[in-house]
Amino acid sequence: MSWRASVLTLFPAMFPGPLGQSLAGRAMDTGVWSLNVTNIRDFAGDRHRTVDDTPFGGGAGMVLRPDIVDAAVAQVADGRPVVCLTPRGRRFTQADAQRFAGGPGVILLCGRYEGIDQRVIESRDMLEISLGDYVLSGGELAAQVLLDSIVRLLPGVMGAAESAVDESFANGLLEYPHYTRPAEWQGRRVPDVLLSGHHGAVAAWRLAESKKITRERRPDLWASAGAPQ
Repeated sequence: MSWRASVLTLFPAMFPGPLGQSLAGRAMDTGVWSLNVTNIRDFAGDRHRTVDDTPFGGGAGMVLRPDIVDAAVAQVADGRPVVCLTPRGRRFTQADAQRFAGGPGVILLCGRYEGIDQRVIESRDMLEISLGDYVLSGGELAAQVLLDSIVRLLPGVMGAAESAVDESFANGLLEYPHYTRPAEWQGRRVPDVLLSGHHGAVAAWRLAESKKITRERRPDLWASAGAPQ
């Protein structure tokens, strides 16, 4: 059975978007994974297909109604985890991508407007996830990023299985620099160790570079790995 993604959105035309291209697109074409997109407006009961209302307590913006969102979720709910994409959520990590890739699939709820009524988030036991410390116009782009990060980890999607292991965040560190031909370009030479053919020395150099880059660029990752400052 293929890995299954369901997306609930007010803008279904935004999908598959970039997910229909490159690795994710080829994997979809060959049946490695499938994408189902549901328009939340289809569950509105009035002739204007209204899905939002003013927030209790006042304030700017509109809030997606819990009854309509719940009906949309019920249409696709089958035991897969339900993720609400929101800037107030826990930050998405590579470990999350690996965990989702190991399951049957995921249901993604794309937020819009001021937000989603908290009651439906709680009643459906949704995972509130954010891509980072910034705000987007809605959850659709976040859903595409999240799905791309997961789909590339599914068996058979990437050409070399070790590609998913030997990259940034896979071991808590940022990835080492990469080089290819020519060996010298604009006066800059590839590090000699990479031309040595000594696999042990290459591995040691790459690990040292990963540690150096992580310590300099992401001290938060360096600290969380328990590394000395």
